Amino acid sequence: MDGAVAIEIWMQYKYYGFLIFLLVMLLMIWVGWRFFLAGGAGAVQSRSLSHFLKKRENPGEQGFPGADLGGGRLFSHLVRLLVSTWTKSARMRRQALWPVLTLVAVGGIVTATLLLNHYHRGTSFEPRAYVAGEHIKLALMEEKLVPPPPLPPEAFTNAITERPNLSSADRDWSKLTPTFVPEVLAVLERCKVRGYPLVLLEGYRSPERQDALAEQGSHVTRARGGQSKHQYGLAVDLAPIRNGRVVISERDPWAMQAYQVLGEEAEAAGLTWGGRWSFKDYGHIERPGSVRRLAQARN
Repeated sequence: MDGAVAIEIWMQYKYYGFLIFLLVMLLMIWVGWRFFLAGGAGAVQSRSLSHFLKKRENPGEQGFPGADLGGGRLFSHLVRLLVSTWTKSARMRRQALWPVLTLVAVGGIVTATLLLNHYHRGTSFEPRAYVAGEHIKLALMEEKLVPPPPLPPEAFTNAITERPNLSSADRDWSKLTPTFVPEVLAVLERCKVRGYPLVLLEGYRSPERQDALAEQGSHVTRARGGQSKHQYGLAVDLAPIRNGRVVISERDPWAMQAYQVLGEEAEAAGLTWGGRWSFKDYGHIERPGSVRRLAQARN
């Protein structure tokens, strides 16, 4: 039986396991109380207490330390009697120890069951990157992700109409840093699982194109040639696709939700999301770190 099958079986029968543990807990508590507390140590304590109260009613009897006890003295003598009984009776100690050990063991079993079944926290606190389940993570680990085939030019028609400089954008995955590509593909796959497919809008960007974009104003980019991670294949611009058309409008609620999902997944993967910057670039994700350090490591 492989790991995936074992996980599926556990997920199906974990509720029955919890009920069994609960029944065992109740049974052990009843056994501890019935045979150790109620019938054992409790009986010894009951006899000792009855004897003590009888002596209080007859203060003249020998062995009673004091004839006229107030409420405080009575409480003090009760405490001393219980302590004395505990220290002198090894059998009582053993009898009282069993219920304590039983409760500790049952508590450990119940706690472990709750933790394994995630009953100790609500689903609202689960990381949103993993809402689809553990089987998706296993599938992503086993499957080697490869770049998707190029989209037809008409898929970018609306995007280019809204942003003409995208007509010369480079969408060649092979020009990106090889170790960066799997990270981006994994983020895209997780976004797709959550219902928001995205595509590569621009990857590598030459220093000349970077300078040309900077000349258009700070609303386009603030980085000059050599200052952007696009020049080192360590940054990409992504955009959601719907009905075969790339959507880049930030006025589109669905597109903005897709960008938010992109940001969550990118940051969960340890990447930097442009949506956190003062200059908002919602479709941009990149490898964290300074450009100089990353460039040196790349070379």
